[in-house]
Amino acid sequence: MSDHATTLPDGAETSLPATATSRRKRQRLETLRAIVLGAGFPILLILVWDRAVAMTGTRLIPSPYQVAVMMYDFTFGGIYDDAFSGTILIHIWKSMQRVYGGFLLAALIGVPLGLLLGRIKLLRQLLDPTISLLRPIPVTAWLPLSMIFFGLGPNAAIFLVFLGAFYPILLNTMFGVRSIDPKLFEAASMLGCSGANMFRQIVLPASLPAIVSGLRIAHGFAWILIVVGEMTGVPTGLGSVVMDGRTLSRTDLVITGMIVIGACGFVTDRIIVAVSNRLLSWSAQHRE
Repeated sequence: MSDHATTLPDGAETSLPATATSRRKRQRLETLRAIVLGAGFPILLILVWDRAVAMTGTRLIPSPYQVAVMMYDFTFGGIYDDAFSGTILIHIWKSMQRVYGGFLLAALIGVPLGLLLGRIKLLRQLLDPTISLLRPIPVTAWLPLSMIFFGLGPNAAIFLVFLGAFYPILLNTMFGVRSIDPKLFEAASMLGCSGANMFRQIVLPASLPAIVSGLRIAHGFAWILIVVGEMTGVPTGLGSVVMDGRTLSRTDLVITGMIVIGACGFVTDRIIVAVSNRLLSWSAQHRE
């Protein structure tokens, strides 16, 4: 018998180290495949974009090379030497303050309120019609009122981000609570669990996957709405860069701002996924 073989109770043999090695190889190949596919499609889009600009001869849409030059100047400066040269970190920092100011405020209000609405029928009957009435109103419709309420500046941007992030958090939390098996509550009651303990030991853990899903969706909306939020007269921020690029007819600057917003949203979303995978390691369907 080989040194690597192990005899099973029924007499069968298996090579455990070989099996572990094979599994690791498959995991590495799967990771490599995911990276190639994930990176390959954007590269294909860039090639199509470059060829389309070259074939049409348009001057309205910049080529990928022109955008890359603008991205370099926006990051390091030294090419155009204008108001945007080397300012990327300032704009990212200001936008992140507004994105996460609105997002965290939405989470602090939306999660507790969603838990209460999902669990307390009287409160749900009281507030649900109003929430259902306000929810379809586009965030852009609130833009004039936000500037009246908060004036020109970052507070209006934070308010608009808050509105966009609030409803996904609230509704997913409510759904998570209302999806809990009633038998869990019955079993907890038989064990003497009630009131605040019921929320802490049953409601919150059982609804956590839905809450995390709502937070991730809301996080995406928060980055989507930063451009709208920074239409409220703020001088810095990635949304402000996009709007300034539109005003100055600098399409390369507009696309650069869009790419940076997408990159920031992507990186922070991956962080949320990593945290949620660890937090919900017991829930296989929520792992990525």
